[in-house]
Amino acid sequence: MNSKTHLRVRMLCEGAMMVALAQVLSYIKLMELPNGGSLTPAMFPILLFAVRWGLAPGLLAGFTFGLLQLIFDGAYAWGWQSMLLDYLLAFTPLGLAGLFKGRKWGIFAGTVVGCLGRFLVHYISGVTIYKILVPTELMQWTFTSPSFYSLVYNGSYMLPNTIIALVIAAVLYGPMKKFMLGQDLR
Repeated sequence: MNSKTHLRVRMLCEGAMMVALAQVLSYIKLMELPNGGSLTPAMFPILLFAVRWGLAPGLLAGFTFGLLQLIFDGAYAWGWQSMLLDYLLAFTPLGLAGLFKGRKWGIFAGTVVGCLGRFLVHYISGVTIYKILVPTELMQWTFTSPSFYSLVYNGSYMLPNTIIALVIAAVLYGPMKKFMLGQDLR
C-alpha cells in the first residue's frame, strides 16, 4: 500500500473514531436549554480532527456529526428548515478549524473560528425560523427582537461550549502537541 492510500485510510478511520467520540461525549450534558442547545464537550473531537486533517475532511466530519445529532439526539426542530440549519449546517462549520492545519496554535484559533461558524448558523436559524417565539421570556427578560433573542439564546450555550473546547485543548496541548500539529502524519 502506498503512502497516499495509507494516509487516506488513516484519515477515514480517525474521522470515524472522532465522530463516534463526539457523539458519545454529546450525551454528557452539563446543561440543557428548553428550546435546544446544551453544554457538552462534544465539539472537541471534531475540531481536533479538522486541525489535523484540514478543511474538507473537517467539514465532512462536522456534517456527519450533525447528521448523527439529528438522528440520535432527539432533534428539537420546527420543520425541515430547522433540521437543515440547526443540525446539518450548524455542525459543519466546526470543520473550519481545518483552516489552521499545521499551525502552532491552530487548535485554539480553529476552535474559535469553528465555534463562531456554528454560532452564526444557529443565530441565522433563530432570526429566520424561531422568530415565531418572539416575544418571549428568557432569564426574566422579555425579548421582542428576534435578532437579540437569537444572539442571547444561542450565545448562552455556544460561548460556554467554546470555552469548554478551549480548556480541553489547553489541557491536552502539551502531551498531544505533535498530534494537534499533525506531525505524526508526515
